[in-house]
Amino acid sequence: MIQTTKSPALETRGLTIRFGGHVAVNDVSCRFTPGTLTAIVGPNGAGKTTYFNLISGQLRATSGEVIVGGEDITALPASARAKKGLGRAFQLTNLFPDLTALENIRLAVQSRADAGWSLLKVWNSRRDLIEKAEDILERVRLEDRRHIAPKALSHGDQRKLEVALLLAMEPKVFMFDEPTAGMSVDEVPTVLELINDIKQRGDATVLLVEHKMDVVRSLADRIVVLHNGALVADGEPAEVIASPVVQEAYLGLEAARD
Repeated sequence: MIQTTKSPALETRGLTIRFGGHVAVNDVSCRFTPGTLTAIVGPNGAGKTTYFNLISGQLRATSGEVIVGGEDITALPASARAKKGLGRAFQLTNLFPDLTALENIRLAVQSRADAGWSLLKVWNSRRDLIEKAEDILERVRLEDRRHIAPKALSHGDQRKLEVALLLAMEPKVFMFDEPTAGMSVDEVPTVLELINDIKQRGDATVLLVEHKMDVVRSLADRIVVLHNGALVADGEPAEVIASPVVQEAYLGLEAARD
């Protein structure tokens, strides 16, 4: 396991969830520090997304704790966890599919600033928030699509908008669950650059669930491997990828024999 002197922005202690007799996440303890990007990998059914759901509050743990900034938030619902600094990318079109891309981000910016939900009121009185929303859209390369509704955007542009929403909420911890899934080859680099930019800020903690090992190699400072709900490897990318347990459990390759 990678050692660090920094205080963790996020920590899970013995996090476990059972569905009947099935243990989907089994006693997972991890610490995630600012300025790092951790890739969480494993075969299908390993418990990666379930682990994310436990952290962000979509699922309630059977046992264990979720700690953010030293505070135990295990009992809090997802909305309260977001206010504590947990940010998770999700399908924005499920929220405001008929508003424009800019209006969606403006609402997120307003919410973060506790400025209410009225687009008209903020348009008249808080030009600073509107400019911030426009800056975020430019950052994700969607400024030329600002007046298009999410439902009319391509899948790749919808994923960029998800990143924009996360940026607008200014979380301490960014959680991305397969952000490049379903994207065309030419759309992938932009999203990866955005995630790398977040990491390079130095004050953010980034968690990334990703199947594509080339993406993991290019972005991750650390790899955590889950298998059958348990943590089986944790360390620097080259070390973890080369380990026999990962070769067998994740990559599906026979471990090299001496």
